[in-house]
Amino acid sequence: MSITIAGMTKHFGQTEVLRGIDLGIEKGELVSLLGPSGSGKTTLLKIIAGLEWPDSGRLAVDGRDWLGLAAQDRRIGFVFQHYALFPHMTVRDNIAFGLTVRPRAERPGNAIIAARVDELLRFLQIAHLAGRFPAQLSGGQRQRVALGRALAIEPKVLLLDEPFGALDAAIRRDLRRWLRGVHDETGSTTIFVTHDQEEAFELADRVVVMGEGRIEQIGHADVIHDHPATPFVARFMGATVELPVTLQAGRAEGAGLDLAALPRRALPDGPARLFARPGDILPIPDVSGPWTVVTRASTGAELRLVLTHPAVGEAAADVPRRTPGSAGLVPGTPVRLLLEAGTIFPAARVTPIAANPTHDLDRKEARP
Repeated sequence: MSITIAGMTKHFGQTEVLRGIDLGIEKGELVSLLGPSGSGKTTLLKIIAGLEWPDSGRLAVDGRDWLGLAAQDRRIGFVFQHYALFPHMTVRDNIAFGLTVRPRAERPGNAIIAARVDELLRFLQIAHLAGRFPAQLSGGQRQRVALGRALAIEPKVLLLDEPFGALDAAIRRDLRRWLRGVHDETGSTTIFVTHDQEEAFELADRVVVMGEGRIEQIGHADVIHDHPATPFVARFMGATVELPVTLQAGRAEGAGLDLAALPRRALPDGPARLFARPGDILPIPDVSGPWTVVTRASTGAELRLVLTHPAVGEAAADVPRRTPGSAGLVPGTPVRLLLEAGTIFPAARVTPIAANPTHDLDRKEARP
């Protein structure tokens, strides 16, 4: 099912949680809503599910207005972070639940329900768990049961809200590869909410980066990583080093910075801000360099350096420990900085990072 969202807004009290969301999702596409807590991604998911209602805007699925439909009429499969399984029901009964509670006129017969559950148990590779209760399952097994319950009703749209958030890293990696396979097999239109960049980029056909109720960028992993559209996206993607530069004929210049590797930018001349990841900064020992190594720590694979400039302030650099010349990067060493990659925005577009966000509603957005 294709999904069209246009001009969607939502407030909780005085807090504006969605600020004019426009988004199109193609039939059979897996899209991830990626962003920090409070970005509005869970509220958007709940509006699609019919668990919340917007203040304004449009939601259409295959051209049909879904804001006029109750949640039970939308045929949504919803998988929550904490599974929401019924503890008194077996795995089999949990998966069958959505079918058994349909109105009598729409409810399949018992034999059809049993066959559908058997099919899903095999598909999800949990047939041997059919008679167990949720308390007897591991976290990964519970997640598969929750997905089975969502798939049992043959949903038009499958929604997943941080479904792997409660699992450890190794299980998360295994399950997200498995989930991608499930998506490809079923051909469902799927929307996946996460704050984990690796998870979003590995799973999704497209990633929608959200921040403070807005869509900041939509695209594929490489584009978002290499070409963040806004300072917010650059910061969220790990460009934690911000340096003042000056643009002249599309080239950037800065104090003690070697920026020859950066491409020419189609930006106006004048002050600008360079965003870079610590791993893209290579300090070069230079007796006339204006930067100084302040601290050095090793993770075994990398050297983590803190550098300082009398006029600019501090910057961080992560250097592979075996990089030639890295042994000389000791505290007190004067250096210049070679930038291997970075993103530049005119100074007027850059706003400071909020020291204390006024809303952290990603888990509690549904409560005024």
